Order: sequence, then structure tokens, then C-alpha cells
Amino acid sequence: MFYYLEYNIGNGSMGAKMSDIKSAREIAMEKVEKLERATDEERLKWKYVPEGEKLIGRYLSESCNLTVELGNYEEQARRWIIEGAGNVLIRNINLPNNDLAKRNNKRAMEGLKTLKSDKVALENIYSQLYNLFNHYTEQGEQQREQAYETLKAEFAARIQQAVQQQLGLPPGVRIDVEKQPQFQEEWRKVQTQIDSQYYKLLDEYKQELSAIH
Repeated sequence: MFYYLEYNIGNGSMGAKMSDIKSAREIAMEKVEKLERATDEERLKWKYVPEGEKLIGRYLSESCNLTVELGNYEEQARRWIIEGAGNVLIRNINLPNNDLAKRNNKRAMEGLKTLKSDKVALENIYSQLYNLFNHYTEQGEQQREQAYETLKAEFAARIQQAVQQQLGLPPGVRIDVEKQPQFQEEWRKVQTQIDSQYYKLLDEYKQELSAIH
């Protein structure tokens, strides 16, 4: 086995892999070369997209006025500020599964109204998002409750049968299945399965939001 490995190294199979590992100096030189070849527009993008992301951090914490902040940048820079800011806002739109998520959605969607120029396209997608959120909150909640009770009953029956077989307990002994780790784990899987249909639609709407100017 030792000579076989040595033979492979000699034939370059492992040597080739080692040559793929770049030194820190090589990586740094590549970055310098890329920067030197970059256009003015690329340099603007690299500088101001991260600034736009930071700006939205302040906006979401309600420590700044987005319209006022955007007015502090020249038009060439503002384009990339808006791109970075918009990306963060869209990522912050999620299913309204608690009060914090609902507040974040409202704040993010208000911010996008400031950033996006095509208000008609934006409102069309918002209408679809509102329908999705309402369905998730109302019908989705009923669906989750029904699924929870069904799983609870099935799990209780399985536990009851297993306990009777193993411990010989008489029928009718009640077991709090909701506190069982296995039940919680199965319920998380069911929730994920139910929510996946909503996340799929949400991701599609987010992609549409990203495409709006």
C-alpha cells in the first residue's frame, strides 16, 4: 500500500491536487490584479453595495430616514447603494409566524417602496405577498392545528402500544406525548413539510422583487 501511494504521487495524481492549493500571496496578487483590471463601474459597485447593506441595518433598527440617507449620495453611487439595500430588505421578508416577523415584513416592504422606481410592479407583487401571508396566518394555522392533533393522536397510540408491550401496563394509562423528544422532533418535520409550500412561493416572489427596478 505504501508503494502504491508513492507511485500515485510520482505520477502526479496527488501532486496535481497539491498544486491546486494557492498560497496566501497568490490569492492576494490575484485580488490586486482583479482590482487593477476593474472598470470604474465595478469599483463603484464594490464600494457602495456594502454601504447600502450597512444603511439598511440602520434603517431596520429605525435609527435613520431612508429617503434622507439616499439623498446624501451622488446618482452613480446611489444605484449601487439601492442594490445593496434592496437585497437586504428582500432577505428580511419572511413568513409571518410571529409578531417580530410581521413587524420586519412591514418595515422591509415600506423600505422597498422608497428604493424601487416601478411602483406598479411592486404593488402587484405585494398583493400576492399579502395573499400568501393571509393564507399562512389563517388557513395555514388551521392546517397546522389539524396536523398537530393528528400527529399527537397517532404518536400517543404508538407509545401506548409500546409501553403496554414492554412494561405490561393496563390500557387507559395516559402519557403526555407532547413532552416526548421524539414527538417534538416529528412535529418539527411535519411543520417543515407544511411550511415548505409557503416558502417555495415566498422565494418566487422575492426573486420577482429583486428583478424590479
